[in-house]
This record gives sequence, C-alpha cells and structure tokens, in this order.
Amino acid sequence: MKQPLSILAILAVTACNNASRTKTAEDSSAAGGASTGNIVQIDSLPQPYATPSVKNFSKVLGWPEGKTPVAPPGFVVTKFADSLENPRWIYVLANGDVLVAESSTENNVIKKAGEVLSGKAKSGNSNSANRITLFRDANQDGYAEFRKIFLQNLRQPFGMLAIGEQFYVANTDGLMVFPFKPESSVALSTGKQILSLPAGGYNNHWTRNIIANKDNSKIYIAVGSGSNVGENGMDHEKRRANILEVNPDGTGERIYASGLRNPVGMDWAPGTSTLYTAVNERDELGDELVPDYLTSVQPGGFYGWPYYYFGSYEDPRIKSTDTTLKQRTITPDLALGAHTASLGLTFYEGSSFPAKYRGGAFIGQRGSWNRASLSGYKVIFVPFNNGRPSGEPEDFLTGFIADSAKSEVFGRPVGVAEMKDGALLVADDAGNTVWCIRKQ
Repeated sequence: MKQPLSILAILAVTACNNASRTKTAEDSSAAGGASTGNIVQIDSLPQPYATPSVKNFSKVLGWPEGKTPVAPPGFVVTKFADSLENPRWIYVLANGDVLVAESSTENNVIKKAGEVLSGKAKSGNSNSANRITLFRDANQDGYAEFRKIFLQNLRQPFGMLAIGEQFYVANTDGLMVFPFKPESSVALSTGKQILSLPAGGYNNHWTRNIIANKDNSKIYIAVGSGSNVGENGMDHEKRRANILEVNPDGTGERIYASGLRNPVGMDWAPGTSTLYTAVNERDELGDELVPDYLTSVQPGGFYGWPYYYFGSYEDPRIKSTDTTLKQRTITPDLALGAHTASLGLTFYEGSSFPAKYRGGAFIGQRGSWNRASLSGYKVIFVPFNNGRPSGEPEDFLTGFIADSAKSEVFGRPVGVAEMKDGALLVADDAGNTVWCIRKQ
C-alpha cells in the first residue's frame, strides 16, 4: 500500500487548523476507519461544539462595472456572459458551445419569509429560472457573442450530458432525456423522464449532477442528502447522500457509493478510470467542523454520512445500530476546509495553461453560512500526479469577497468547466455571471 505524501499530510492538518498530525493508511485501519490508500485521516480534529455554530449569511453586492475576480499573474479574466439568473452549472458540448443551467432553491412562502428575516435571502435569488441557456464564443475572445434559450420549463435543472443524439438533464426530481441534434446544438422540447429522483419533503440539497463513464455505458447521478445530518429521520433519506449508477435508458439502478452528504462535482481523473467527487460536508458542529473534501470514489464504498465524518469521527447527534459501519467508513483523500461549500469540480486536460495545471483539479467553493469568518468564495486548484493529489491546494480565482468584516461578497463561484480551447469557465451563481479565464 502506498504511503501518504507528506505535503498532503501537512495540508490536512492546516485545513482544519487544529490537527496535530495525520494517520497513514495502516494507522487508519487500526483506528476503525477504512482507507483509500491515498491521504488519509486527520488525527485530531477539534471536538464538536468547540466553537459556537454561527449563522453568517453573506450579503451579495453584485459586481461593480469593470471589476472582475482575480486570477494568478499571466492570466486574464473576462465576463463571458452576464445578466443570467443563478447560473449554477456549465456543460461544454463537443462542438464547443457552452450550456449553462440557471436554477436555484425554491422555497415555500413561509420559508422565504424566514430567510428574509434571517438574512439568508440576501445570498442569491429566491426564484429558479428553470432553464438551460446556450452560449457561443466563435472568435474565442472570452466573450460570448451569441446566446439562446436551449431548454426551459424544467424543474431545478443542474447536471447536463450529451451522448450521441440524446441530451440528458438532471432535474431535482428526475433524469430527463431529449432528442438532440449535436451538429446544430438543438435539443427538441419533447423530452421524457426516464428515472425519478427523491425530491419531496425537506430537499435542502436539491442539485443533481450527472456524468457518464468512458464508453457511455453508465450514467452516474449525484444525489445529496435532504437534511443536514438525518434530523428528519433516515426514512426520508432513501436513495440520497449517494452516487447512483444507471444505464443510459434509466434502468439498472444501483448505489455506486453512499454516505456522501452532498456530492456535487464529479469527474474522472485523467488517464484513469477513477471517479472523483467534491463533497459539501455537514454543518452546526463549530467553525472548523466538518471539512469539505475531495475524494476518489470506490464502487460500493461508504463515506460516513450521517454517522461518521472524516473516517471514524462520530457525529454526536445521530447514532447507528450497525456496528460494522465505523470499520467500513472510508476516509476521504483530501480536506478542503470547513464550510467552504466545495461544489464545482473539473480536471484540466487542456494545453493552453502552464504545465503545472495539466491533469490537476479545479474546485469551485461557493462559501457557506456556518462560519464566523467567511471561507470559500473562490476557485482552488489541486495538483495531481498519476491520478492522485500530489500537492497542496492553492488559490486560483479569488476576489469574490468584498468585505469580510461585513460578510459582503460580489458573487459566489460554483461550477467550473474547461472550454475546447483550454480556457476555464466559472459559473458565479450569485453574481449572475459566467467568467472566462485564459492564459495571456
């Protein structure tokens, strides 16, 4: 079994601010937590409730004229598209056209009123556009000169996928398929639902991402938990906190991996058949708990939610009667910081960025409401080597926070995607903008 890399061991400590060291893969088994063989378990996270659980909802100001996020030297950031309504996710078609899912949380009247009183409603729009918009940048100057509505009247659409002459949309309540003309980027409106997805009742994590395997024989669907930590009863969490696997016609469903509170971004590590996901972890245990994470996904693996986190750490709010769960819980590969809302994920396979970025992972961190100081609100980069993390995450796109002391932000990055020419797109759902980052 490979030993963990020391640089990532240091990172796992740093990300949680209170850890003293990390366990090796062999240590993890002895402690009762299964291991992936990569970077493993943080040895000493702070105790639950070591700090109060804080409600700190960001206030979105929007982007002033001429202001953009900030990329590293040598890159240029342009406003690829604006005047959208909560652009959450991006999908690039084979011909280079860009699809953007515009959707957001839909609350009932009572909950909307509560969010206004709490300040949460200020973090973004409260009505979902429920559409997918197509953009085209034919001259590759970083600005989309063409846009049109691709599909509309959807139900909180998020994940998108084109396979031949079929176009899939993951609504919050089901997987849809539409006849598709790839040569002209046209999806006919006569779609049908081929798989229902759990969305009733408390549907806190409503996004549904989708991705196909290399030969397009299977589709993987990320379905987040309906609650924070199963507080409404686990009967309400059936088929949730999972990555599901289905055939392209919606049949043959099985749970590919479970115990993933809110797995959103999914992508295949370049040169491998290993699926990775970015997971948004649980709230209300304190400022430094629980770290969001990036992890490889083992078929049939269990990652702890809601009973355990980061391996064998027990959540004090819920107990399992299954005595084997603790031993079976897989420790995630890489901590990304608590309450960062790490959601977007794409591996960079282009050649226009410097060599250090090739094969690495870009992760969109939307930022959370549950930390005294804002965390996240940026896009980070994780270097990879041979299909595994090989260095510390580093900031790539920043400048989303306007005034940390006032919890004011210009926007909130979510989805990240690579364009055909190697540029990077970032969906800023609260700033209603899609940003383009290119090498100068």
